[in-house]
Amino acid sequence: MTRRQFLAAAAATTWLANYRALAAVETGRHKIRSLDVMVIQGPDRNYTHVRVNTDTGLHGIGEGYGSPGAGVKEQMLALEPLLIGKDPLEIEKIYVGLTRHTDGSAHMFMRGVSGIEMALWDLAGKILNVPVTTLLGGAYRDKVRMYNHGGPSNYLDKSACREWAAKRREDPRGFTCVKFSPGRTTPATDVGHDPANRVLTNTELRNIRTGFENSREALGWEHDIIVHCHWEYDLRSAIQLAEAIEPIMPLYLEDPLPVEYNESWRRLCDASRVAIGKGENLARRQGFEPWIVNAAIDVLNPDLRNTGGLLETKKIADMAEVYYIPFYNHNTGATVCTMATIQWAAAIRDYIACETVVNRYAFMEELLVLDEPIFQDGFIKLPNKPGLGIELNPDVAKAHLADGEVWWG
Repeated sequence: MTRRQFLAAAAATTWLANYRALAAVETGRHKIRSLDVMVIQGPDRNYTHVRVNTDTGLHGIGEGYGSPGAGVKEQMLALEPLLIGKDPLEIEKIYVGLTRHTDGSAHMFMRGVSGIEMALWDLAGKILNVPVTTLLGGAYRDKVRMYNHGGPSNYLDKSACREWAAKRREDPRGFTCVKFSPGRTTPATDVGHDPANRVLTNTELRNIRTGFENSREALGWEHDIIVHCHWEYDLRSAIQLAEAIEPIMPLYLEDPLPVEYNESWRRLCDASRVAIGKGENLARRQGFEPWIVNAAIDVLNPDLRNTGGLLETKKIADMAEVYYIPFYNHNTGATVCTMATIQWAAAIRDYIACETVVNRYAFMEELLVLDEPIFQDGFIKLPNKPGLGIELNPDVAKAHLADGEVWWG
């Protein structure tokens, strides 16, 4: 073990000691009895919810990936026999046992494992009567900044940019950070565009520079911008893209290169004055390690539904902190996943902002029983109730069940 690896491992022990001290009183008093899974349907995708039940009547809820990524419900139910009779407070032991039966992929059983692990933390907090953030080592912040999606209808049109910016300022949720993607041309409008390659044409680069400058002018500097890619460019194009958007000072450039690790990621970070980020497709510490230790990333944005859950992602953050790498979150989940992510994010020292799609659909903001609006001035307040601090609204959940699904109450 290198000195750096030792320091990363040592950093992960503080929260664990806190958790073990709290859990000592209740260990052995509760056993997992069953697992319930239901799928809630949104307008364009669905959301897989899981409940872990105990023989003492307590339960914990979590959320795994929905569609795209169908089959997570079946993955969770296939893991149920491995949970029955286990002490729910032995979360790491259960997690290791579950992952021995998976292939480690972010897009297979790990998505089922992650949702179950999330529910176990909710359950542990309820058993121990403390918020999950306390179990993870304590809260660095009492609210977490959120960002949402959506650029102008035409960012080359200044009037369209002004209209878009005005709507954002009028949004009662108060978001001050937004993520959207560069536009692409087509072969019909750009003779240099070849949809088979990863190259940005000169026309596209000029449009990107102009479009993001128009967007920044319309928004002003009180808003932050994240530039969202979809693993679609080659190295030189990614460097040129970073240069094109540098004047608007984006928070970071997300996923400009293909998903797999190679030296091009490090070369991009070295060349770019804009921070480079990724993380939503990665699972476990092993998936994040090459980017962290090889200085091939500037910021990380894991998705708790892919990584293995809250504990594994806390360990990833502990590793990254040794290298001074800050965190955002990828989060296209519904409200349960969002609130679990808030608990995790509050416990991470170098944390900046969390993605959300909850604001897109009215039913998502009503899916939980809440005393106040979920979004306040672009933030979500950290609940101080036990576990994840949330309770599903059964009427709303029942009204939005996917075909063939049954409320688990």
